[in-house]
Amino acid sequence: MSDFNLGLVGVGKIVRDQHLPAIAATPNCHLVASADPFASLPDLPAYQDLEAMLDAHPEITAVSICTPTHLRYSQARAALMRGKHVLLEKPPGATLSEVEDLIACAKEQGVSLFAAWHSRFAPGVAQAQQWLAERQVQRVEVEWKEDVRVWHPGQAWIWQPGGMGVFDPGINALSIATAILPQPFFLQQARLLVPSNAQTPIAADLTFTDPQGASIEAAFDFRQSGPPTWDMHIHSDGSRLSLTQGGCRLVIDDELIIEEEEREYQGLYARFAELIANKRSEVDVAPLRQVADAFLYGHRESTEAFIE
Repeated sequence: MSDFNLGLVGVGKIVRDQHLPAIAATPNCHLVASADPFASLPDLPAYQDLEAMLDAHPEITAVSICTPTHLRYSQARAALMRGKHVLLEKPPGATLSEVEDLIACAKEQGVSLFAAWHSRFAPGVAQAQQWLAERQVQRVEVEWKEDVRVWHPGQAWIWQPGGMGVFDPGINALSIATAILPQPFFLQQARLLVPSNAQTPIAADLTFTDPQGASIEAAFDFRQSGPPTWDMHIHSDGSRLSLTQGGCRLVIDDELIIEEEEREYQGLYARFAELIANKRSEVDVAPLRQVADAFLYGHRESTEAFIE
């Protein structure tokens, strides 16, 4: 597989926690520079913006866009128009229309565009998908809860339009569900709890179904204290599949199938390299569509103000 030279756009918490270790573990990926008006990385050329980085380093062939959601479209489009392959942190855009335009732009430019649903690369997801492929699902229970002060410290943008609030982690659950459930599913009702000083929800209760009438319930909450809960339980044909710890642990009918350390971003960058080598794009908007449906169809309730 051919090597590629990477530029990072945005160097916040997710880059430091996840992208940098994954890039270091990807032999054919060479980190060249970063672009961020507020932060930089040690021993790496740093620039105020994407254009300055690309002007200074024409050898960059691919960029990872890791900025807040509302900034991603313009940055991704600029990179695509300069012939660069683009990895988009999740979600791939603030709106579905933005993502559709990026898909078309990548196709016109003949470069790869990758919507990086990292939770799909958790150790147990592929085997869960395979096990469920020929089964009929009767019931699904999803619980995705974490402490926003631990996982998103100081990230005020998450409470603004486009920031998605609790759907920022919740979309990880939806990315897994849309990948492993054998039938498409759609929203029936949603209850969104929105702090009085915010524009996006701090908690959400969602009810879905599929064409076969399955009962699919999801509870997302940013107010959990202590360790996070990232679990889903799927009842199918008299059996029970549990995918817990964000997909790191898979149990089927009380038998432990997989329990491994999280390595999602290594899988992401390996997949990005494969897409570049094969001149392909991979952009699935299904998880973002589910979030859009919740905002469109959900009942909003005001709750107490969020104080960092």
